[in-house]
Amino acid sequence: MLRPSQKMTVIDQIAREMKERYEFFEIDTYMGEFGIVTPDSYGTNNKIEYVKLTLRGVETTTILAMAEDLEIAIPGVNVAALRAPHNWPDDTKFRLFISHISEVRDKATRLRDCLAPYYISGFVAHQDIRPTAEWQIEIERALRTMDAFLAIHTKGFSKSFWTQQEIGFAVARGVKIISFKMDEDPTGFISKHQALPRLDRNAEDIAKEVNGLLLNDDLTAARMREATAANWPRDEEIKF
Repeated sequence: MLRPSQKMTVIDQIAREMKERYEFFEIDTYMGEFGIVTPDSYGTNNKIEYVKLTLRGVETTTILAMAEDLEIAIPGVNVAALRAPHNWPDDTKFRLFISHISEVRDKATRLRDCLAPYYISGFVAHQDIRPTAEWQIEIERALRTMDAFLAIHTKGFSKSFWTQQEIGFAVARGVKIISFKMDEDPTGFISKHQALPRLDRNAEDIAKEVNGLLLNDDLTAARMREATAANWPRDEEIKF
């Protein structure tokens, strides 16, 4: 979502903005609204230093949410666009954008649900965008923050303006692209990708294969390992 240098820039701007707006106790209150635990003692009289130290290690999604709330404009960084959509608040899971036409939203949703046990969070636009959210903004945020892209090629997919726009975004970003063939062959920019066939398999079977593809691809293997490590149940959480 952000390069380390960009994240440091955002944190610096947040710290400077909070220095101008708030006293120390107000800074603590503000951070608490984002679920950030502040130290018991300040340890410094410098507000900028205090904010930077407190924000060290905080998730990028939270940093971006703070920057957007504070209306911070940062040259070269579109904070609103880089923020994840509402259904992806947890950036520990692997983010998979599932491109589909509206007529098969039920199949896309079913596949999304079957991917969840593998710590893969699928984005299905027709189901995951809140009624109050602006449709296009949420889709753009998902495309900008996705780790990989999966296209469900059903009849009419290649004729859809929206799905072709989504494919173009994925190609431009250079993310891993998986083509899932149901009724159509991949066309255009992704026709070179070997399609994953439906055959007689159900959603659970396809999800298992998608998980294997992501675990064994150079573009996604590291993120998949991170997602598993961050979400794998710890021994003390397992009831025996």
